[in-house]
Amino acid sequence: MWTAEALLQVLVMSIVPIVLIGPVDLFDVPWWAWVLFGLALAAYVAVVPSWRYLVHRWEVTETAVYTQTGWWARERRIAPMSRIQTVDLVEGALARLFRLATVTATTASAAGALEIAGLDRDVARRLADDLTLRADTVEGDAT
Repeated sequence: MWTAEALLQVLVMSIVPIVLIGPVDLFDVPWWAWVLFGLALAAYVAVVPSWRYLVHRWEVTETAVYTQTGWWARERRIAPMSRIQTVDLVEGALARLFRLATVTATTASAAGALEIAGLDRDVARRLADDLTLRADTVEGDAT
């Protein structure tokens, strides 16, 4: 799914400059600029999905939800079960094509919700149900 997203982003990044250039003849742009542009877009598609796969992690224990994301700087977040206020399951259009979904655990934290993206749809549904039950059984008011 992340590769498909990268390809769609590259498509948009390819069309926007052409639309913005508008009346300028596209053949006036030097060939090497097109080569560099194409190489940059190809590198984006080749690197971004793999990098996301290597970095993104998550885990759910009896007491907390752990996530790790980031590009240059890694962000590790921990949400105790007692702090979870809502659990959402989202299946975007592209994710549905790959039978994937995203689970979001919202807390009262100023840092925002914890998001676990790219899960198998059935795993995501079970996880959302499990988190909802666990958060409901833990003492506390989720604030």
